[in-house]
Amino acid sequence: MRFPNPYTLEQIATIIGCNFVGDKDFPVLGTNEIHVVQDGEIVFVDHPKYYDKALESNASVILINKDVKCPEGKALLISDDPFRDFNKINKFFRPFKKSDSLISTSAKIGKNTVVQPNTFIGNNVTIGQDCLIHSNVSIYDNCIIGNNVIIHSGSVLGSDAFYYKNRPEGYDKLISCGRVVLEDNVEIGSLCTVDKGVTGDTTIMKGTKLDNQVQVGHDTVIGEKCLIASQTGIAGCVVIEDEVTIWGQVGIISGITIGKKATILAQSGIGKSLEGGKKYLGSPADEAIQKIREMNYVKEIPAILRKNKIK
Repeated sequence: MRFPNPYTLEQIATIIGCNFVGDKDFPVLGTNEIHVVQDGEIVFVDHPKYYDKALESNASVILINKDVKCPEGKALLISDDPFRDFNKINKFFRPFKKSDSLISTSAKIGKNTVVQPNTFIGNNVTIGQDCLIHSNVSIYDNCIIGNNVIIHSGSVLGSDAFYYKNRPEGYDKLISCGRVVLEDNVEIGSLCTVDKGVTGDTTIMKGTKLDNQVQVGHDTVIGEKCLIASQTGIAGCVVIEDEVTIWGQVGIISGITIGKKATILAQSGIGKSLEGGKKYLGSPADEAIQKIREMNYVKEIPAILRKNKIK
């Protein structure tokens, strides 16, 4: 999330009530997650396992719970609870705003776009031309929708990220302040959910089609001309490259990449990045031809046992 205007390091430290290391006038432009953070932005880290990764990332400001040497050209915000203070920053710059109508007065809807009854369109939503939004769709604040997009009944765009910190008193939610972006010629089936980014965008690119009951997690990027069948669950921070086909009931773990023109067959479980141009099957998934060989070998086990008189 980019701030509306640059802030100084001192101003950000004042907002969250913490100490800082660096020039008080050091410019701060926004917040972001570590895998996509850019120059001028804040990233938070609260676990020793990730200290070095955060300090060496593209972030200009690191919100951290340890006194460490500040990398050259960067700044530090020293907090006893970076998770809490990251939430404070995001809520300060993008607070929840109540909507008083089904279609917000700040929403922009393009020429020849049809919005069917009982659809909710939130604050600062932009919808392009020649779209068809069916009844009972919910489009949360700040979503961006291109031209010639179809969204079927019951789908939700812009719901919060499934991202929590486990505390003794219960799970603490990381506030989501990102967006959902649908490019031109995308179609979203019925009862799909597309979570907004924590600080950035969840993006579905040109010409991609989602079947009914598909879940897309926060900050995931789905490339152009992909086909994703029903009951597929895609976790957060996944990159699915162009022209990937995913059949029904596939589950995909967070933070991995599915290569261009890969095909994933039904009910597969994806726990690692996959090369493009290949067909995958099984859980854990492997190249389909290898999985089929393995299943055929398993079928031979009873005969082998009988031949060797093994009970």
